[in-house]
Amino acid sequence: MNNTTNLLNHRLSVAPMLDWTDRHCRFFLRLLSKHAVLYTEMVTTGAIIHGKGDYLGYNKQEHPVILQLGGSDPEAMAHCAAIAEQRGYDEVNINVGCPSDRVKNGSFGACLMAMPETVAECVSAMQSAISIPVTVKCRIGIDDMDDYEGLSRFVSVVAESGCEHFIVHARKAWLQGLSPKENRDIPPLNYQRVYDLKNEFSQLQISINGGITTLEDSQQHLQLIDGVMMGREIYSNPYILSNVDSLLYGDTGVAITREAVVAKMTAYIKDQVAQGSKVWHIARHVLGLFQGQAGGRIWRRYLSQNGTQKNVSTDLLLHAYEQVLQAQTKAREFRESKIES
Repeated sequence: MNNTTNLLNHRLSVAPMLDWTDRHCRFFLRLLSKHAVLYTEMVTTGAIIHGKGDYLGYNKQEHPVILQLGGSDPEAMAHCAAIAEQRGYDEVNINVGCPSDRVKNGSFGACLMAMPETVAECVSAMQSAISIPVTVKCRIGIDDMDDYEGLSRFVSVVAESGCEHFIVHARKAWLQGLSPKENRDIPPLNYQRVYDLKNEFSQLQISINGGITTLEDSQQHLQLIDGVMMGREIYSNPYILSNVDSLLYGDTGVAITREAVVAKMTAYIKDQVAQGSKVWHIARHVLGLFQGQAGGRIWRRYLSQNGTQKNVSTDLLLHAYEQVLQAQTKAREFRESKIES
């Protein structure tokens, strides 16, 4: 099938983050940006095929949203990709960057960088089964496979199978000796290697990931590559997404206010709780909404202390916001009194 002409605009995407970017988180992030591309947490083929729960649920408001898939068996990957397309996902992304313990079994993740032919087989099988794009998220290398030639060969082989978009975490992964958490920080960043990849494969979409914390940094990267993926910074300071549409997508619409976010998330909580969700499972994702603002600590403390109690009010965010407003009023009155004196 020809599924390479409808790639999303990946100028800014939010990284798939295990235990973080669930559907409640993605609904929240979508309120802040209409255009940023959102990813699910990584879901393995085994969970989709054999799991008892629904691992592919999402809110229709989340689009554009991408399923990140973990696996290495072409038949299973194609089967799960077909399910994802039926469920309405906009793209399917193959995880070739996760350095978890399970990669030692050769089942998915960063170990696949040493097996580009296997990844290419998965891409081919998936694209034969679906009409939406198949993309790959990888590292710049693993263990002793740490040179540009190895990365270039990996991309070359996989691209020949029809993959047109690679999201590259600009760190290699140590599969022996470092934990997944350590692999997010300890291996040094090498942005130049990603730039070199774009120069060699100018016909491909290349996005960069790793250590990017501001939209200003994103704009600099976008002068050299096609897309930027941010992760932990957006989760801890999500309101920076409110400027993405204007700065990176040229959208002249007015950014949503934090107050409006609180109101919309409160309505969402009420709806989801009525369907069986728990308040805290949603509220935990908005702890950073007032990061860097007067009352930000009060917001986080109120949510943390009250959101984890039994019988939590569905108006939790409204009550926390009242505390923030009081703190902001006191801060303003203090500043005014200093000016007058």
